[in-house]
Amino acid sequence: MNTAPPWATARFGLRLIDDNAGTGAHRLSGLVQPGLRRNPRRAHLLVSTVLGKHIAVSPAIVRDAADRLGDTVAALGAGEADVLGMAETATGLGHCVADRLDAAVYLHSTRRQAPSRQIYAEFQEGHSHATDHLLQPAGPAVFTQQRPLVIVDDEISTGTTALATIEALHRRHPRSRYIIASLVDVRTAADKALAEHTARALGTSIDFVSLASGAVSIPDALTEQVCALPAPTLNPIDPDSQGDCRTVELTWPPDVPDGGRHGFLRTDAPAFSSAVAGAAAQLAAMLDPGRPLLVVGHEELMYLPLRIAELLTERGFIARFQSTTRSPAYVVDGPGYPLRTGFEFAPGESGETGLRYLYNGWPGVPGTTRVQLVVVMDSTAAPGAGELTAVLAAAGYDVVLAVVAGPGFDVLTTARTAS
Repeated sequence: MNTAPPWATARFGLRLIDDNAGTGAHRLSGLVQPGLRRNPRRAHLLVSTVLGKHIAVSPAIVRDAADRLGDTVAALGAGEADVLGMAETATGLGHCVADRLDAAVYLHSTRRQAPSRQIYAEFQEGHSHATDHLLQPAGPAVFTQQRPLVIVDDEISTGTTALATIEALHRRHPRSRYIIASLVDVRTAADKALAEHTARALGTSIDFVSLASGAVSIPDALTEQVCALPAPTLNPIDPDSQGDCRTVELTWPPDVPDGGRHGFLRTDAPAFSSAVAGAAAQLAAMLDPGRPLLVVGHEELMYLPLRIAELLTERGFIARFQSTTRSPAYVVDGPGYPLRTGFEFAPGESGETGLRYLYNGWPGVPGTTRVQLVVVMDSTAAPGAGELTAVLAAAGYDVVLAVVAGPGFDVLTTARTAS
């Protein structure tokens, strides 16, 4: 068995420290791997092995982790709850947890700019590459009930973003109970004391649950050392196998949300499931079931692509799932390092700035033909997808850009007000 430390540990001393509460996949080191990013706010990155963000995984792995997290929340006895997922990384995870809990309402924060009249609340994530979070529930009663609120994130490093979220929401609409649910929790004793102080100051209850916990040992000079690294080599090209690109407009009902950006109600689920089944059938007719398939979501749009990947797997496809990101992680082909390959491209949305990224991808199954890759985007981002599909085709993927035209804020608001 290879016991050599991961590249980020061997090179810089960045280490994960498991607690003694779990074993195997339930331990911190089973759920995340140490990665790096060239970010002066925070240079380390905990790369999830189960989230389907930076690493392509079977959709069943994503669903299983979310189900286990949902069961952990349910064990607290919160009863019926609303669920909030944190953009961009935990939007799909949060929606899956909402599924498991049969939540009345699911909403995720967004970093997509919107008119001020659409913003219900906003807060910031200090260490992130993109710091602003907006909440935009569509409809007067979507997010104003007295139910407990479950806030889902992929990791809790200090808890300050979750507490900022609670403070912003509590000012707008107080609730008696909040539950912070994450795959991993690496807070210090001081961080936990701050959470207790915040709960007392707000006069509410705040619980934290996770699948695994522990600590991250970060060398003092890590940020300076990582920021001084040479720029990574991105956008690999396969000189022998250029892929092709196709675009398909997915059939989608005009009044069914394509995700949780503007709120997803329990009553939306049947129509959504029917629409996803139709979209998966539409894609299956275009794809080769004998070839490996990678389904890629676009930033916050993670749940819909995950559901498509699940249904295509049920149809016999060998499929994996992941999504693009705004985060400029550091790529190096080092032993035990989780970010081996990177793609860099322009943002899809008009007026957006900053580059976007996809990490690793999927080389496919040994002995089979090259991978089919479906990128799922909404109609706001898809017009600017040309650079993304071009760099993926240059790397040897056969690319299908699948565009879904889900309803926007105004359409959903009108529909929910009328009902």
